[in-house]
Amino acid sequence: MSLVKFRNNLPFSGVAIEPGTPLWQIVPTHGEDGRPLADFMMLIPGLRSRPQYAINTTLNNLQKALEQHGEVVFVNLNLKINVLWVSVNCRPGIILELVTSIQRLVPEALLVAQKPD
Repeated sequence: MSLVKFRNNLPFSGVAIEPGTPLWQIVPTHGEDGRPLADFMMLIPGLRSRPQYAINTTLNNLQKALEQHGEVVFVNLNLKINVLWVSVNCRPGIILELVTSIQRLVPEALLVAQKPD
């Protein structure tokens, strides 16, 4: 299962998005103003193994967290691999704010990032 939100902001129109479509084919790289977008990925361990009501609760919580931020341009939840992808208009601190909002409502969500040296 793949959840794509903000479909009207995709870089193309009239093309059906099928489950398993690679992100590089659907994720927008630039905002409406032409500036590059920032993005991040979170892992939600074991999400696909949970009962449907628990998955629905998590989806609702993710939606609540993300809708609070107008900078969010694109969201994809790949339930097959338990990965959330979020693309945003750049603003200092926006990714930290979003990750914090998500983790407040979905505490098991983990930011995927490079370990600093």
